[in-house]
Amino acid sequence: MKRITIFSPNCYTYGAMIVGGVLKERFKGKYIIKLVRHLNNNILNLFLKSDVVILSLYSTLHILDNKLKEIIEFVRKQSKKRRDKNIKIYVGGPVSAYPEIVLREMKVDGVILGEGEISTPNVIEGHREGLAYLENGEIIINELKEKPELTSKPLIPDDIGSQNIRGANVYIETHRGCLGNCTFCQVPRFFGRKIRSKPLELVLEEVKEFKKKGVKRIAVSGGTGSLYNFKKDVNKSAFIELLEGIAEIVGSRNLSVPDMRVDYVDEDILGAIKKYTIGWVFYGIESGSDRILKSMKKGTNREKNLYAIQLAKENDVKVGGSFIVGYPGEREIDYLLTKDFIVEAELDDIFVSIAEPIPKTELCNLVIKTPLEENLTFKPHLGNYRRFNLTESEARCLDLMLHGEQWKPKPSVITKSKFLLYLNEAKRQGEDIRNITRLIFKYRDCLM
Repeated sequence: MKRITIFSPNCYTYGAMIVGGVLKERFKGKYIIKLVRHLNNNILNLFLKSDVVILSLYSTLHILDNKLKEIIEFVRKQSKKRRDKNIKIYVGGPVSAYPEIVLREMKVDGVILGEGEISTPNVIEGHREGLAYLENGEIIINELKEKPELTSKPLIPDDIGSQNIRGANVYIETHRGCLGNCTFCQVPRFFGRKIRSKPLELVLEEVKEFKKKGVKRIAVSGGTGSLYNFKKDVNKSAFIELLEGIAEIVGSRNLSVPDMRVDYVDEDILGAIKKYTIGWVFYGIESGSDRILKSMKKGTNREKNLYAIQLAKENDVKVGGSFIVGYPGEREIDYLLTKDFIVEAELDDIFVSIAEPIPKTELCNLVIKTPLEENLTFKPHLGNYRRFNLTESEARCLDLMLHGEQWKPKPSVITKSKFLLYLNEAKRQGEDIRNITRLIFKYRDCLM
């Protein structure tokens, strides 16, 4: 029997599991479908035994992974030496939004475009609808406009219970699409702005199967949890019913809905989060500067953000917030306004990231138009942290993480080990973003 191996780097993403489930159902009795997440010698041997290898890549950094490129090159060379097997290697996942870069950087047979439920089986059967590939040095892109119904079942690996993604064993998808228009996000471009939701009975059936496989802690993803079954207004009853149903299966202490927009919460939603989950929300605040929020097209402002935080606290829900530093055009006053916001908000936790120019987003175009000497992720920091040889973005990232610790409801002591942890995190992010920025400059002609 033939084999298809799906590689999802470091963690089993929901998208990779869904594609695995679709292929298992479609090619029952024809292919053995295997889903793996760690690169090692055993996995390399599995690649060599496969007829098709699908790399499900969710980060631009995967395209720059030299180890992964070496393995692809090795598999292709071994395949050419063997007359009995021609191993096909495809890339799928969120990076398929920019196939021009993938095909130039990685020696694969093609990029499976868009949402994989329809395009992946087509490609396996030898069709080219939903595939991007190189032909005589020219990139051919055959996009599929059709959007799948969210009714497919995931292929759940036996060791799913051993993985840990921000405290959860798995993030499940209840819907696709986003009503927002944030410049740094690729979700609306990849999934569209119309909300498509999975039927509740199928979600609950999946949760039961995950539990049977050893999953204890489940997180609901989808960008903004409360948009589940969204129509013209927030369908609160559907979202609340969703949380109640999942909690009945895994227990409220084992369910989280971390990602929420501040403009799609109210007392009923927060009350359900308190009752049926671990009792946390995680808002994408991004900045304390209304000027930067407007530039990001967040659709919110400082006042709305503070109101949503206060509303959560009044409903006894813990609040985390994410912030972006180094956004093009961010002045020192904008950054100081973000620090002031954190003082006023007293968040229970914060996450800080340096602005990442995901290819083909509006932020990517803005970064390409910004000279590198003006880019804060390349510009040397000359302030209080200059002895650490940081860029301005890295310094702001470090400073904001330290600042957030000191302005929690229960401030924590900044030990030397914690300082070094945050310093190394800021440096790692800076290096990653510089590498991605160099990549998009290399291909700016096909991105703009």
